[in-house]
Amino acid sequence: MKSCWVIYNGSLTSDKFADQAHLIQEAAERAGVQATILKNYELPMNLQKPIQNPPDFVVFLDKDTLLASYLKQAGIPIFNDPDVIETCDNKAKQYLELANTGIPMPKTIIAPKVYANFTIRDSGYYERVLDELGLPMIIKEGHGSFGMKVYLIESEESFYEKVDELRGVDYVFQEFIETSRGRDLRVNIVGDTVVAAMYRYSETDFRANITNGGIAEVVDLTAEQESLALRAAKAVGAEFAGVDLLYGANDEPLVCEVNAAAHIRNIYTVTGINVADAMIEYILGEIQ
Repeated sequence: MKSCWVIYNGSLTSDKFADQAHLIQEAAERAGVQATILKNYELPMNLQKPIQNPPDFVVFLDKDTLLASYLKQAGIPIFNDPDVIETCDNKAKQYLELANTGIPMPKTIIAPKVYANFTIRDSGYYERVLDELGLPMIIKEGHGSFGMKVYLIESEESFYEKVDELRGVDYVFQEFIETSRGRDLRVNIVGDTVVAAMYRYSETDFRANITNGGIAEVVDLTAEQESLALRAAKAVGAEFAGVDLLYGANDEPLVCEVNAAAHIRNIYTVTGINVADAMIEYILGEIQ
């Protein structure tokens, strides 16, 4: 019998993280795989000792890329690969990869590194950003999940307040897509296949995330939407991905972002499709 570890971050106390791990564990066991759930701190990275009783593969639901790299270095197949997790976890780095392959997305400017105790306020740089993107615009921190650390900037005053606040932080400036205000698509991909998709919308927030009060329903993707989601996942190297698409002019799809550790409970609830089963089936095909 094959075995696997399902790893999530033990410092996150919300039930949603353990729930994600249990969905994967149950799918593995349905496929005849012995699955053990582990919190990231339950696997000490002792570089002087070999890993005891390593599994046949790991489903890595965390962003602890050092641990994922440690396991990969020990020869254990990791899904997603730690390099993919790291790329997707830093949105600035992710947008570099998406732009490199010509993925349609909002106009994006990656903010330069500014150390916390310094400023480039009088350099003219921010004026050029305002001139290029206009207002309103989005400022998005490099690291953030569930729509958090994404800010709709509607005035010059709030723009300068935010860039001062974010000194020392990776972030991007991004065009605000008014035609997608409060609505988007979440597309879950496994390998080269779209497994499930849902339409999300909010009447109270510019973001459509369910965590922020959005509502979701089943959607039939157009061929263009499906193709773009698959291209975006491939651009960052993700075998498992939750791709968020925006509605551009004339509903032309644009990539908002690619999530390498996308939660699957909400899409299961909305569509009745358990993405975990497709994930385990894919892994077993890859490691044979």
